[in-house]
Amino acid sequence: MEIPKPEGGIRKLGIPTVIDRIIQQAMLQQLMPIYEPLFSKDSFGYRPGRGAKDAILRIKEYIEQGYTRAVVLDLSKYFDTLNHTILLNLLRKQVKDERVVQMVKRYLKSGVMENGVVTETKEGSPQGGNLSPLLANAYLNEFDWEFHRRGVPCIRYADDIVLLAKSERAAERLLESSTKYLEARLKLRVNREKSRTVSVFAIQNFKFLGFCFGKNGTGTYIRVHGTSWKKAKEKLRRLTSRSRCGSIIRTKEKIKVYMRGWLNYYGIADMKKNIESLNGWLYRRIRMCIWKQWKLPKTRMRKLIGLGVDSHYAATIAYDRKGYWFNAGNKAVNWALSKERLINWGFYDLAAAYQSLHTNY
Repeated sequence: MEIPKPEGGIRKLGIPTVIDRIIQQAMLQQLMPIYEPLFSKDSFGYRPGRGAKDAILRIKEYIEQGYTRAVVLDLSKYFDTLNHTILLNLLRKQVKDERVVQMVKRYLKSGVMENGVVTETKEGSPQGGNLSPLLANAYLNEFDWEFHRRGVPCIRYADDIVLLAKSERAAERLLESSTKYLEARLKLRVNREKSRTVSVFAIQNFKFLGFCFGKNGTGTYIRVHGTSWKKAKEKLRRLTSRSRCGSIIRTKEKIKVYMRGWLNYYGIADMKKNIESLNGWLYRRIRMCIWKQWKLPKTRMRKLIGLGVDSHYAATIAYDRKGYWFNAGNKAVNWALSKERLINWGFYDLAAAYQSLHTNY
């Protein structure tokens, strides 16, 4: 199975059978207690009780200690290029039962089926299986500890890696030494074009897990990266497109589900002004959908009067031939379909939801 990556390209997923999934889960339950205590405190991907928000908060802690230069490492097709020999030897250091190692080997060599043809896998770990996340973390664990032993903050979320330094010169040395370690010791492919050193405050150039950082008179703060804002707005634009205005109730629920998840992830960021701006834009989109749903001028006039608009104004607006978006910004329409009224009708208020979430951080 192939799914698109956020930054372009495709990611291949292996979908194991029910029996394979049960076996992998049993192996995972045996391996997790062995490996979990060995993993770095700055490794956050695919680990119980840890997540992307914790990784971002950890970076913020380091920035406040003076680590303002970042080494961003981009691994090309990480899951697809894990060296089987290296991975199995790493497992043998901790797993004393060779039968377990051989079972992992069979899992790695199981192959993939494309267009009905089975192809042997000579490298990589199938994504989509229960074991893959643990194996991916085990493979890079020695890299994590190598740089921690050197006193280098190394924050990792799966194959997303950031090393931190206090000067550009130190960052350049780290880029060189970390690239050499990954390529020579672990046989991984580092994308030289995308791997770079950068200031953690370089809004356009530094992005980690959809976040970036800013600074003001009170210190460092977390921001939602511009590309993340763009994707969220584009998603809301699609959900409120005129072609989807047929069922405003369905649209309302889809907006609520999407934005709850989005805010739960990005709620640690300081974005009060941005979220209020997005909120205002979204309410206008909703008014546009409602205006389109009312369709006929006589229906619009009746609805506006029912919502308390003066009949003369209601008639003028209802028979106005300007576009949906233009009329959605009309003062009378804004008053009739006010934010408070839309909230009472069950529409999701982004600003209020963000405020309640952000107080937890």
